[in-house]
Amino acid sequence: MGFKLGTARKQYTVNGEIKNKLRFHQESGDPDVSVPGTPIIRTSLEPDVNGEANMDGSIYLSNLIAPGSEVERHTLKHEMVHAKDMRISPNKLSYGDDYIIYNGITYPRATIRGKDMIQFEGQWVEAGAMTFPWEEEANKI
Repeated sequence: MGFKLGTARKQYTVNGEIKNKLRFHQESGDPDVSVPGTPIIRTSLEPDVNGEANMDGSIYLSNLIAPGSEVERHTLKHEMVHAKDMRISPNKLSYGDDYIIYNGITYPRATIRGKDMIQFEGQWVEAGAMTFPWEEEANKI
C-alpha cells in the first residue's frame, strides 16, 4: 500500500477556531518569527547577546531586538546556522556545561571569574567571541 502526502493547505476549523496546516502553536515560540521545526523564544539574555541556539532545537532571541528589524533577521539567520549544525550530528556542533564539540574537536569550557570561557588555541576566551570556528561559519551568512 502506498503513502501519499497531502498537498492541500486550505484553512479548516477546530471547535470554531480557524487553522491551517502551516500554523505553529503558541508553545513553539514567537508566532511572528516562527521557523518550521525551530521554536523562537523571546527572552531576556545577557548584555550584548542577541540570540542563542539551544541543544533542544529552540532559539532564544533577545527581547530587546525590535521585531521585524534587520538585527532580528541577521540574528535568526546566524542562530539557524548553529541550529542546523547541531541537528546534523553531535560531532558537527554540540555543547554541555564543560565542553563544546565542533567538527569532532572538543573544546573545554568552564566558568572562570563568573564568565563562561572556552579554551581555544591554548587560551581561555569568553564564550560568544566571533573568533571561534563555529562563529566564523555562522557569520558567513
